[in-house]
Amino acid sequence: MPPFAALTGYDAAVKETARLTDERIELDEYTMNALRDRLQMIADRLEEHLEITVTYFQPDAKKEGGAYVTATGTVKKIDEYEQAVVMTHGTAIPFDEIVSIEGPMFKAIYDE
Repeated sequence: MPPFAALTGYDAAVKETARLTDERIELDEYTMNALRDRLQMIADRLEEHLEITVTYFQPDAKKEGGAYVTATGTVKKIDEYEQAVVMTHGTAIPFDEIVSIEGPMFKAIYDE
């Protein structure tokens, strides 16, 4: 047994310090406008229950930084008041944390 292992929480503290986090990417104006356009397109077609994939930054609760997470599913609503995309599986994704939105609905438009 290492000499410091007897200290309550020592191993957990070392593991937490060693855990890596990502830094948040700052998006340029062009990308932010493209994301706004895509959110509007989704809002206009909610009743079609189209599947999308959203990549977003999830801040870490314990230290600076966070992780990029990808969620795939159907959008339940675009919540303007909360400024979030709400997926049918319950995930609420803040607009400000989104870095990309993909899906077949965009391929048809942008591949032409």
